[in-house]
Amino acid sequence: MASSRKLVIYAALIGNSLIAVMKFAAALITGSSAMFSEGVHSVVDTGNQILLLYGLKQAQKPADKRFPFGHGKEIYFWSFVVAILIFAVGAGISIYEGIHSLTDPHPLENLQINYIVLGLAIIFEGAAWFFALKEFNQAKGDKGYIEAVQRGKDPSMFVVLFEDSAALLGLFVALIATYLTQVTGNLVFDGLASIIIGCILAGTAIWLAKETKGLLIGEAANNYVVDGIHKLAANIENIDHVNEVLTMHMGPDFILVNISVEFRDEATANDIEDAVTALDERITAEYENVKRVFVEAEARHSIISQ
Repeated sequence: MASSRKLVIYAALIGNSLIAVMKFAAALITGSSAMFSEGVHSVVDTGNQILLLYGLKQAQKPADKRFPFGHGKEIYFWSFVVAILIFAVGAGISIYEGIHSLTDPHPLENLQINYIVLGLAIIFEGAAWFFALKEFNQAKGDKGYIEAVQRGKDPSMFVVLFEDSAALLGLFVALIATYLTQVTGNLVFDGLASIIIGCILAGTAIWLAKETKGLLIGEAANNYVVDGIHKLAANIENIDHVNEVLTMHMGPDFILVNISVEFRDEATANDIEDAVTALDERITAEYENVKRVFVEAEARHSIISQ
């Protein structure tokens, strides 16, 4: 899974790096505000992919005394930073550039270069988007796209897909604006396109921030995992009642589990020890992402009264 994440990010990184150079070259030659905004967009995306790769690397660091549950949440933190950068840098500069173009328009030259660069960018970006979509489809299984994002615990997959989707949409906006500017001679379309691209980036950033915030705070495992753990615990000998199953994702591949159970009154210390051992083994065997299991012995009424 980790290798798939890195392949998706590397594909986007290479594509965006090449596209950014072409876009800025085209913006310099033609004077297009929309093309400049697209160049900023690609630079931001390139930087974001570097941050995601750094986050993945940091997340692989082993647990230590200071971080006893590992560094898995690093990828959540850096994914949230990516969302902030898209909003603050990408959207901010694009909207500013668009407003500046509307208030102080300059004639555009050599628009054929825009068409060539945008065409190549759509091909490169489309290839990266298709690769990211393919990997995301494999990861999401039978779930719908929105449900997969909302229930997904690995932001590196959907962050890249959302970035690539926003990039493709922005490219088509710039392409339409270039055509309308050439046909009508009205420079307002170039500035409007830059503002629209900024709004697309802002919307993408807000959505990504919303989805990664929950993971950063500490989301529970998906319902089927929690329910499955509850059933496994209920079938362990000498466990009379399962009071509560609490879970938290400490990273995409690390689930922390805390179970409150009531043991049978006649259970001895050895019986309880055997039950806890059996419960731990069954849960970790059934759910490979469960790395740590804590079992609390509590009477049923004490949970109800809390």
